[in-house]
Amino acid sequence: MAQEHLFGEAYQPAQIARRIEGMGVAKARADALTVLVLAVLAGAFVSLGALLYTVVLSESGLGLGPSRLLGGLSFCLGLVLVVIGGAELFTGNNLLAMAWASRLIDSRAVLRNWVLVYLGNVVGCLGTVLLVVWAGTAGLGDGAVGEMALKIAHGKAQLGLGAAFARGILCNALVCLATWLAMAGRSVTDKILAILFPIAAFVALGFEHSIANWFFLPFGLVLDGQGTLSLAGVAGNLLAVTAGNLVGGTLLVAGMYWLAYLRGDDGQARPS
Repeated sequence: MAQEHLFGEAYQPAQIARRIEGMGVAKARADALTVLVLAVLAGAFVSLGALLYTVVLSESGLGLGPSRLLGGLSFCLGLVLVVIGGAELFTGNNLLAMAWASRLIDSRAVLRNWVLVYLGNVVGCLGTVLLVVWAGTAGLGDGAVGEMALKIAHGKAQLGLGAAFARGILCNALVCLATWLAMAGRSVTDKILAILFPIAAFVALGFEHSIANWFFLPFGLVLDGQGTLSLAGVAGNLLAVTAGNLVGGTLLVAGMYWLAYLRGDDGQARPS
């Protein structure tokens, strides 16, 4: 038994459910300044992953599938930094719904966390946009990176609201599953490997992440010297994707796992 513990057996699904439930309580009770600081960091981390994705896709001659897979693996940088470095990301924090369903935290605590984290994430994304513009990163590859960034932004702004909502649902199902799998690991290596495949999959499949889009779309607006990006399309994407992310994270992951592992519990505090 001692040897098994030494080598770090993964947590089992029922244990993960209780760990995430306990994590939700801790996040909901954290002070506002701590939450905001960690949320700003998460926005910056996801933005860096989005920027790396943009650079990797620029002038890629590998074809659709290989290019998007490589881009997806690059985007994983964002969630790796969030999970390993420690930060508060709105999409992952949709898992607080498990602690809420177990009556360990109330609706006000959940909404407080989500609002603070979302606002902090947006600040982190917009701050990263400013730094990236100042750094002249769009000029890499004789402007190829800027062209790709604008192309990405156009694709998102032109996406129909229904499609954006559905892609948001699918995206955050995978993001929350990545967080769930990372909670099974005991080492940094375990957690990174758990993150790679779900995150690479959502990116490669073209699903929509609301916080990443707070980098992609403002960055595109800054680069859009001709005014071709629709502000209505940008706003519509951010609203529809955020709503989809909420549904995917709270219902498809938190809700389903709560039903599977926690529905019969009495709502009392549990050890992790």
